[in-house]
Amino acid sequence: MCYGPGSHIAPVQSAPLLPNSTTGDGAIQRRASDSRCCARRRDGLSDARSRPSPPASWRLTPAIALGDPGRMDDTPASDPAAASDASADRIRPLDSVERRVLGVLIEKAKTTPDAYPLSLNALVTGSNQKSNRAPVMTLDEEQVIRAVRSLQTSGAVAEVFGSGKIPRYRHLAYDWLGVGKEELAIVGELLLRGEQSEGDLRGRASRMDPIPDLTALRGHLDRLADRGLVVWLSPPGRGRMLTHGLLPEEKLEKVRREIGTAAAAAAVQPSPLQPGSTDDDLVTTLRERITELEAEVADLRRQLGHAAR
Repeated sequence: MCYGPGSHIAPVQSAPLLPNSTTGDGAIQRRASDSRCCARRRDGLSDARSRPSPPASWRLTPAIALGDPGRMDDTPASDPAAASDASADRIRPLDSVERRVLGVLIEKAKTTPDAYPLSLNALVTGSNQKSNRAPVMTLDEEQVIRAVRSLQTSGAVAEVFGSGKIPRYRHLAYDWLGVGKEELAIVGELLLRGEQSEGDLRGRASRMDPIPDLTALRGHLDRLADRGLVVWLSPPGRGRMLTHGLLPEEKLEKVRREIGTAAAAAAVQPSPLQPGSTDDDLVTTLRERITELEAEVADLRRQLGHAAR
């Protein structure tokens, strides 16, 4: 039997031959049948070569196959600066579920690469994880897949297929945000936990990519802040607070108010004096306090004396 390319051409049955016959009409029929089969195979290959390619609109993007070329590991764009220019018009604010989903994909690509890209079930589990999440959420598959589809439309997430039929999901955040490895770790951590101090951020982001000290962190933060991907919430200094720049405007204003209120409360120090008090008032207040303390000490001594008897 002779088959054409693939399995679409039906086998052609050779003409029957007499036993042990290698010459004569039987051999001629066999050679003729083989010639017809080979001609069909050549015609099939010729048709395939001449067939026009599908139009670009038919291609499934951003869904890709696992075997296709591309960065399936956690590797940034070859030129983050050029990618940042190209991504400026694509970046948009994200809702709470989109922030959680994108943050989980960034985190898992860096911390558990052997299990990445993620199935829908793994993505739901990671989104509802209790550790390193603020706030803790309870999302179902419908909420997560809705966020995935929205992120796909924006070019931040891709659906991929391997040898099985179960789709998996990976982030395209390097290109979407136009950042490098450490910068993506910083943004991913902010997406997962929201506003936090520089010191906390350095420790948490370093589990994804090493950030040796606060000086190195601030270099990355300054570059991200210049592009609006990081927002400062308090003035420079110890414990300076920040968040990511992917919050909707109303949510960002709410966070600013909350951080401002907390900072104002921490800045208020209790004082024994009222505004307008004089030095004499201060001396009087201190004397009264000393008198109170002396009385307390004397009382403690009496209690200790009674206990010793």
